This record gives sequence, structure tokens and C-alpha cells, in this order.
Amino acid sequence: IMLKMEEWLLIRDLYSQGFSISEISRQTGFDRKTVRKYLLLKTLPEPQKRPGRKSKLDPFKPYILEKLKEGPYTASRLYREIKEMGFDGGKTIVKDFVQKVRPDQGIPAVLRYETKPGVQAQVDWGELGTVEVDGKVKKLFCFNMILGYSRMRYVEFTLSIDTPTLIQCHRNAFEYFGGFTQEILYDNMKQVVIKRALKSSDSEWNSQFEDFFKCFGFIPRLCRPYRPQTKGKIENTVGYVKRDFFLGRQFTSLEDLNGQVNRWLERVNSTVHGTTYQIPLERFKEENLNPLGQVPPYKVIHKETRKVSRDCYISFLGNKYSVPYRFAGRTAELQIFEGKFDVYVDYEKICEHEILLGNCRVSRKKEHFQGLLSEILKENSKCKKASQIPLKFSGPEVEKRSLDVYETFSEGGFE
Repeated sequence: IMLKMEEWLLIRDLYSQGFSISEISRQTGFDRKTVRKYLLLKTLPEPQKRPGRKSKLDPFKPYILEKLKEGPYTASRLYREIKEMGFDGGKTIVKDFVQKVRPDQGIPAVLRYETKPGVQAQVDWGELGTVEVDGKVKKLFCFNMILGYSRMRYVEFTLSIDTPTLIQCHRNAFEYFGGFTQEILYDNMKQVVIKRALKSSDSEWNSQFEDFFKCFGFIPRLCRPYRPQTKGKIENTVGYVKRDFFLGRQFTSLEDLNGQVNRWLERVNSTVHGTTYQIPLERFKEENLNPLGQVPPYKVIHKETRKVSRDCYISFLGNKYSVPYRFAGRTAELQIFEGKFDVYVDYEKICEHEILLGNCRVSRKKEHFQGLLSEILKENSKCKKASQIPLKFSGPEVEKRSLDVYETFSEGGFE
């Protein structure tokens, strides 16, 4: 039994007043051996730490620590991973442990304003390293849109950050949400604004993007310079996508990666949000977005160039597509839109293809090779004829002389 300081002092005080060990034992309720033991002590001993109880998390702690060395994974992400490894404990114990062992990161305090339903969304791009596509190393980008009121998110990965790609990502986000907000907030992206003014409405917009937002009827807003907190919601989303979804992710193609992020979105949009303490899907019912049905059809064309191979194919996003054989070796322009693309050579449309899902697949159209066999046979025939020319033996060269030489001989000009 371990006595407290006041109990030890009480025993010493009673003993100094002349009480016997037996009497002290009766008065305090402590065993006589305990009384005798504590009377002999000049100071109280330090309490011994009890061995900690075993936690369900113990076998998974090394894994969590290793993952946190790799990058700033979220506690939710780590909880999902160890759950798949057999952890059957709660999420709170994981969250508490991660908070305790996560490397310190200074986060400045910011004051963010809140938006009303249906009023504003925020957009940003994030760069997430490189990937190899069609034998070339390309940058991988991440488009993010978040609705200001409900915190519903849309995420899409791309291999380009040009204006047509930005516009297509907007359209995909609008389809995902089933509408769009009155205004959308951006930073100073050149795909959106060429030259910004003090008033957003006075800025010089990218003409292609201006055509798009005027067609849809939403108002683009620009973040105030040096005021990143006005765009805090989306900047959190970029970092959150990286930490909670992308880090350590395996994927076989861009389409596979976007399929995986769609499943991730289903989960995060139906999970309680850390700021609003509500489920985004529930708050989304109040958004009352502008419906897409009121907008006239808008076609986004994205252009890329490709070299036609000798075997009459072009590569696009890891798949091969045939073109008419007479264009082998030429440079073609792809005009990509709505899941398909047209192929042009010297401004002439030579064919079109539906974009294949997955990778390492081939789209071969028979008509692209019609007449190729007969042309090859003709060429072979020409080569055969050329090789059948009979051999010709030429005799010794006869020297040609002027007739006056012979006259000289007959006149005895040479002795």
C-alpha cells in the first residue's frame, strides 16, 4: 500500500504525541506493519509507474510511425489502412496517437468568412509530381472545386493545365454537382485572367475562359492579393487530397486514378466535415444551385499533336488508334471533346475515334488499311521486275579517233 503525504505526516504526528503503533493502527485503519514501515522512513518513496495496459493499437504503431515519416497522412487515412490490416479498435484512439506523434507543423491562425447556400464555389489546381504516359514523362495536376456553403468537393486529375482543360474540368464538376454557384473564386491563374484590376469586373480575362463563363452566366471572382485566407477552403482541399488520398497511391492510368478519386469523393462527401461539423451531402440539399438545363450546349475542344507511326497508329493516353495508311509518318492534330477526338492532317479531317478506357488497348478500323495490301504487292512487283533485268556484259572500250589521224597514217606521216 502506498500512503499519501498527509497520511504519512499524520502517522508521524501521532507517534510524536506518544501514541503506540497499535493505537495509531486503530485510529488510522492502517496495518501495524504499514505504520511501522512508514515511521522508519525519513521521506516518502517515489510512486512506481504501473506497467501500461496493452492497447489494440500497439501492433500497428510502428506502421503508423513509418507512414508519418513518409508524409503528412491524415489520421482518417491511416485508420482505414490499419483497419484493412486487421485493427478492430475505434477511430479516436488512432486520431489521439497520430496527434501525439505527428511532427510539429506551424499553422498560422486565419479568419475565414462563410458563404451562403448557392452563392460561391472555389477552384484551384495542384501539381502532384510526374507520371509516364505514351513513353513521355508528364506533370500530373489536380483540379479542385469546393462549394463554399456545403463543403461538397469535386476532384479530377489531368495531364495539362491549359484553358480548354480547365473549362472541361468545370463542366465535369457542374455535372457532378448537378448545377453551379452564382460566382466562383480563383487566384491569379493565367488560364482565367490575363491582367487583374483592383475591381475583378475590370480585369482582362482570358478570352477563351471569358466566353465560357459568359455562356454559363456565373461571375468569376479573384482572391485579394496577399490574402490567402479568402481562399482557405480550397487550399485545405488541395493539401487534404494529397494527404488523405494521393500519397502512396497505386494506379495504372489516368482513368484508373480518376475512378479511384471518385470513390474517395463518395466517402468524404458523406463524412462529417471538420469545420462545419455537418455532413456535406446533407448541407448540399440547401445549396439550390443554378440548373444546367438553362445553359445552351457548350463544346470544349482540346488540341494536341501526335506523330503517326510507320504502322499507321497514333498514341493517346496509353492507347493506340489507327489512321488511314497514307498518312504514316505525318504529324496529326487531335481535336478532343466529350469522350472522343477527331484527327486532322493539314487541316483535313482524316478520321475520328471514341476514347478508349484503360490503357494498352488498340482501336483499329479496317477501312484505314484497305488498299494497303495491294499497294504493298505492287511495290513488291516493281522490286521483282527491277531485280529481273538480264545481265549485260560490256566489251572493251574502243578508242574513238578523229578521221584525220587515219589520213596521217595513209600519207606516211609517221615513220
